[in-house]
Amino acid sequence: MQEFWQWAGSFWWLIFPIMGMAGGAAKAWEQGAKRRHERRLETLRLKGELKAAELAARGQVAPSKKPREIASDAQVSSNQLLERLLAEHDEITARWLDYELDVAKLIAFPAMSDGRQPLTAAFLRAKKTADALRPASADAKVSEQRVSEYLDAVGNYAVAFEIAEKDARRLRDSTFSEAERKRLDRAQKLLKVAIDESATQAERNVAYKRVREELEGLILLSDDAVTVLEKQVAREITAGPAPTATTERAPDAEPAPEPVRAPEPERARLNREDERA
Repeated sequence: MQEFWQWAGSFWWLIFPIMGMAGGAAKAWEQGAKRRHERRLETLRLKGELKAAELAARGQVAPSKKPREIASDAQVSSNQLLERLLAEHDEITARWLDYELDVAKLIAFPAMSDGRQPLTAAFLRAKKTADALRPASADAKVSEQRVSEYLDAVGNYAVAFEIAEKDARRLRDSTFSEAERKRLDRAQKLLKVAIDESATQAERNVAYKRVREELEGLILLSDDAVTVLEKQVAREITAGPAPTATTERAPDAEPAPEPVRAPEPERARLNREDERA
């Protein structure tokens, strides 16, 4: 024990950097906890605002009512409510597909396609739940309980998308290293060439190949996104119609004159007459 205190006395100055490191770690933890708390509050606020607007838009139903009460409200029939829910469901899915199928947006906001991101994963789970509860049509025979569950699912789906989109636009490419960000930047520039109608087909093909190479291991493109991109790359270059020759004669056109034969040489004519004689 005495040896320890002698050693500590010899290196007493280490206490200052150690205290600084401990203070920095405590401050970082505190800031992280504050950000997590603010994110939870933001999630609750967005969910409350969207749910209130969502319920208020469905036949002037008071936001204070529970989903089960809304589904059985006399002012809004089940079919009317389902019709509005289906439309909202389709709208959210279309907004998601706008990212999923647009490679340029995926490069700009890669978190929207990264299921490892917690908020993106939460959105994908909410989408799966809403899709599973979605009725075949607004005229389908659905119980009030099922309508209530679908109402909650669509509301959660909308909230999860808003939060995931906001986080993806905040993060952008900050989760990648400097070298990876340079690859994403090159891919974005090459993509403009790959879908540029003024470029030649060979230039577009080369640019498309290099885009795929730059994104390899960084962003996983869905099969649908690849199909859409390949159609854009293979699109024919717009050009004016080329004139085509035709051998058909118009109905009212004058017949072409017979070609005039050149006069035969006199010697050749006399030789033929001698052969006939």
